[in-house]
Amino acid sequence: MLARQKSGFQVYILGLFFSLILFFPNPSIASVQDEKNLQVAGDSSSLIVPHESGTEKKFNAGEMILEHVLDNHEWHILEAGNFHLTVPLPVILFYNGKLYCFSSSRFHNETHSWNGFRMEQQEPHKGKIVREGPAAMVKAGPGVYDFSITKTVFAIFVNSLLLIWIFLSVARAYKRNVKEAPRGLQSLLEPLILFIRDDIARSSIGEKHHEKYMPYLLTVFFFIFFNNLFGLVPLFPGGANVTGNIAVTLVMAAFTFIITTINGNKHYWIDIVNTPGVPWWLKIPIPLMPVVEIIGIITKPFVLMVRLFANIVAGHIIVLGFVSLIFIFSAISVSIGLGVSVFSVAFMLFMNLLELLVAFIQAYVFTLLSALYFGLATQEPEHH
Repeated sequence: MLARQKSGFQVYILGLFFSLILFFPNPSIASVQDEKNLQVAGDSSSLIVPHESGTEKKFNAGEMILEHVLDNHEWHILEAGNFHLTVPLPVILFYNGKLYCFSSSRFHNETHSWNGFRMEQQEPHKGKIVREGPAAMVKAGPGVYDFSITKTVFAIFVNSLLLIWIFLSVARAYKRNVKEAPRGLQSLLEPLILFIRDDIARSSIGEKHHEKYMPYLLTVFFFIFFNNLFGLVPLFPGGANVTGNIAVTLVMAAFTFIITTINGNKHYWIDIVNTPGVPWWLKIPIPLMPVVEIIGIITKPFVLMVRLFANIVAGHIIVLGFVSLIFIFSAISVSIGLGVSVFSVAFMLFMNLLELLVAFIQAYVFTLLSALYFGLATQEPEHH
């Protein structure tokens, strides 16, 4: 039974992985376009790009925190004085029937522009790529569709490929050692898989239907858990705020919503349209209760999306806030900065340890709530 679930799990994790890629910018679009419509940058092959500035910039805590929390077209690794070490990522734009593909390092100039496109540096479109030209002409002309491989997308590629490799290795190990005790990664992952099956799926959905939803629940749990853990690693390619990106949580919540809606049985929909035990005057002439129930259907995935997004972003902001205190007080006095750094580092270590727990809890809560929604949709009526 467990081997069959693992086989289904592999299929579902691949499906979810490629669905997320389709939702985010997809570099493969360039390969199916006519060559005359593909504008490729000349010599942007370098991966690590240092760029210097003539004037020293004051530390801005809010800007630093937003830079690490929000998505970006390049991966900022190190900053030492006026030296910035970044990994430029591919920019893929579709504009006016043509596809433009170049490195984000092309925007590393005084005007932050290249080939008629500009990386906005001011709000409300900071970080967005727009077409250069008179404002009226740009507003009236066709829009710029951005399919770039951003920091979040790149992290999804890396983490998902690693996740797939781990579970394919574990699956092969189970096939080779059928009658042997689990070893290595098997012994680490099997308790989690059994925990999701017995304490989440079976108890929330029921003995009859829980196996059907196991592949999806396993995929969601480990995808969130792995990305939460890699988000705590401060070294490249870790540190990306994947599950703190509301677009990613939106996709996963949409999956839960679609699966719940498709698999809802007759009893589930009758309870929504004609809720039992409710006075008739709440249904006729104004269908108050059905409207409330339908709103509840929509708010459930919304809650899933916002809860995961808000908790992960809040954890990152708190940790980065403690880092900012060191630089803020150092600007006042070096001695004060050194004193504050002791407390900041201590609180940072405490928060990182707490975030390890939060990484598991948020994956567990998302999976549990999804299982509860599936259980409500497939619940059979009681017969007395």
